[in-house]
Parts: sequence; C-alpha cells; structure tokens
Amino acid sequence: MTDDAGKLVLRLSVGVLMLLHGIHKLLHGVDGIGGMLAGMGLPAFLAYGVFLGEVVGPLLVILGLYTRLGALLMLGNMVVALALAHRAELFDIGPMGGWAIELQGLFLFGSLAILLLGAGRYSVGGINGRYN
Repeated sequence: MTDDAGKLVLRLSVGVLMLLHGIHKLLHGVDGIGGMLAGMGLPAFLAYGVFLGEVVGPLLVILGLYTRLGALLMLGNMVVALALAHRAELFDIGPMGGWAIELQGLFLFGSLAILLLGAGRYSVGGINGRYN
C-alpha cells in the first residue's frame, strides 16, 4: 500500500511540475525551441513535439493512464531538452553548489523512475486492478 502511495506522490509531483512547463509553452509558443532546432539544421516544426512531452505525457502520468507511455514521452522530451538547451551545463555546478541543471535532472530521472515503476494502484489504470 505504501509503495502505491509513493508511486502516486512521484507521478503527481513530476507530472504536475512538467505540465506547468507545457502550459507555459501552450500560452507563449515554441518559437525559441524552433530556433534552437533550426540552428542545429533540423526543421523548426519539430518544436511542436514538446507538447507531447510536456502536456500529453504529464497528463497521462498524472492520471495513471498509459503511465509508462507518458513517462517515456517526458523522458524523451528531457533528452532532447538536454541536447538542445543544456549541453554546455551538463558538468557545471550552480552558484548554490548544486548541479546547474538539477531541475532538468529531476524531470529526467523522475520520468525514468515512473517508466520503471508504473502507475500503481492509485491510478485510472489501477481502478480495474490493472496497473500501467
């Protein structure tokens, strides 16, 4: 029972925090990401993929419906974010002594943990006795 409660806390914390980033992009657009992609020789329209990783994925994770798919979308989003926007900071320490990209690391490793653990009993998928 406490394992399932822990999975719920993990899903809600990582999912809601990631979703807030997605909502910001829904309201303000993805032009900056498109510019970074274009700067790397990739089509700017790929920037719209961020909505899969920062809106669709978190909603699935929060609900506990196709949780592992949602976590995979978030994980992929973070790998791309690290490659596009945070490459130079991978080995940096921030001004307060922590990893310079600790928030991105939390999203990356939290998504990986959810992918490995699944949703648990307290989820839409758990209602039918089937965890996903």
